[in-house]
Amino acid sequence: MYHPETIVDLIAGNVRKTRNPFGAFHFAMNRWWKKLSLPTDGDTLFYTGLMVQSVPFIEKITRRLEMLEDTRWAPFVGYGSWVPKRLVQMGSLFMATPKERAPYERILKDIVALLQQSGVRFAYRPDLDLYSGILLYDLGDQEAFEEHARFVAGRLREAGVRTLITVDPHTTYAFKVLYPKYVGAEFQVRTYFELLRLTGRPNGTRVTLHDPCFFGRYLKLSHMPRRVLRDVGVEVAEVQQSGPLTHCCGGPAESVSPKLSREIMERRVEQLNRTGAPILSMCPICMGNLKKAGADVEDLASFLARRAGEGKR
Repeated sequence: MYHPETIVDLIAGNVRKTRNPFGAFHFAMNRWWKKLSLPTDGDTLFYTGLMVQSVPFIEKITRRLEMLEDTRWAPFVGYGSWVPKRLVQMGSLFMATPKERAPYERILKDIVALLQQSGVRFAYRPDLDLYSGILLYDLGDQEAFEEHARFVAGRLREAGVRTLITVDPHTTYAFKVLYPKYVGAEFQVRTYFELLRLTGRPNGTRVTLHDPCFFGRYLKLSHMPRRVLRDVGVEVAEVQQSGPLTHCCGGPAESVSPKLSREIMERRVEQLNRTGAPILSMCPICMGNLKKAGADVEDLASFLARRAGEGKR
């Protein structure tokens, strides 16, 4: 296990310098929208918080951390904070290949298509789509989290944003709960699946839904994706550990101890596999972790988009 302070200081330093946990160029992480003609004006903003786009970066970094954990090289990880900002940013250009980014960028495009199909009006401003800072809060650096949250909230307020349509549980929790509590910033926050209005006929399809901790335990939103699946004719094969009793995927531990994280994720995959049904996830971090543990898992939005496409044939 790495010393938590080492990891926290490294992440906090990157967030201060570049407004994301990896020290990456913003444009290196956020390219999914470039070939879409999305409106840019309006007070309702489609907001990714860069979480979905982060997964290829997270996978690369955690693989390296796992290799070094409990070796004589582990203490040297902290020296990463000494690397000049510009050098780290240049390295970010090569951290994730287009092939590695593609499936996660596809998820965001699928969400946009589903919202448009449901008649939801929104704008997208890549310059305002900033990381929420949630990992700083998760790891206990409240001071760094509050500083970053004030910056992000200030940018959104200046742009006249009132409503955020979020795509992941971490960003949703940050803006629904943490921003009002710690920096007094209140926006109307809706997850994309709360806004979907889709229909479909039952055809015997069954799925198992993995509830992320934030959606299941803290935001009490587990019923909403089940409503969407029911509306398109899909049955949910429940596991005992779901909703407010959901089991963690191991994500929160991976920056401090990749080995502990793997133990947790393998336990969760074993639970989900008991139903024998395909697994769906509503969180990019959960999906990445479950896949690492050998699960055959698909994002909820991609599943819904694929099913909508099949219904048109």
